[in-house]
Amino acid sequence: MEKTFVRCIIRGEERQALVADGAVYALRAPMGDGAEPGERLGTLDEVERFLPPTSPTKVVAVGLNYRDHAEEVGLPIPEEPLIFIKPSTSVVGHGDPVVYPGVMTKRVDYEAELGIVIGKRCRSVSPEDALGYVLGYTCANDVTARDLQSKDGQWTRSKSFDTFCPLGPFVVSGVDPSDLEITMLVNGKVVQHSRTSNFIFPVPVLVSHISHVMTLEPGDVIITGTPAGIGPVKKGDLMRVEIERLGALENRVE
Repeated sequence: MEKTFVRCIIRGEERQALVADGAVYALRAPMGDGAEPGERLGTLDEVERFLPPTSPTKVVAVGLNYRDHAEEVGLPIPEEPLIFIKPSTSVVGHGDPVVYPGVMTKRVDYEAELGIVIGKRCRSVSPEDALGYVLGYTCANDVTARDLQSKDGQWTRSKSFDTFCPLGPFVVSGVDPSDLEITMLVNGKVVQHSRTSNFIFPVPVLVSHISHVMTLEPGDVIITGTPAGIGPVKKGDLMRVEIERLGALENRVE
């Protein structure tokens, strides 16, 4: 059964909540399949701010997980998942600005991605068991300083600026992640469009592989790679990630 969770400020209070039929309800238990709605807090329209849907200790990102994206950047198809870290300080929520670090970079790119939210401590799990450690899924934008990525020869600086990891607005549990439509729009124009069925490495393989490298803690997020169509944004542009059944994540570049 699908359940939609949100972290937000509503009526002046920070709340973890369950969303149903356009209304926001207090949670009687932590986010997860067993969570039941409590008191009605208001409607989604009354949410004053959407917070990042989780507070990860780390965001583990996957590079080149769509064949067409690997081809467009001229890199070989990886034999195993190519992973890197985005710091927790890069995380922002739906509606928060993405700050263009103009002193260091002259090209900032969008990257629409599916986010996997970990639900319980995960270490050295098999692909067969991996989905049992997943709380749910969210929209993500792996914002990247593309010129620095090329210049540095490794990806830490280009991926790690404050505000370079928008997530949200929701975490949706009970979703099959194997074939979801994913779209990026910039100022209303579609610039990326694909399906998660085009992953080189599917979700269970990613969770298992990463868990053999590092322990994944509850609330950690894996972002799963971006399809072809990457491109630059400028100050004032509105980026919108849409993923089937998960909602839409919007952030403006400032």
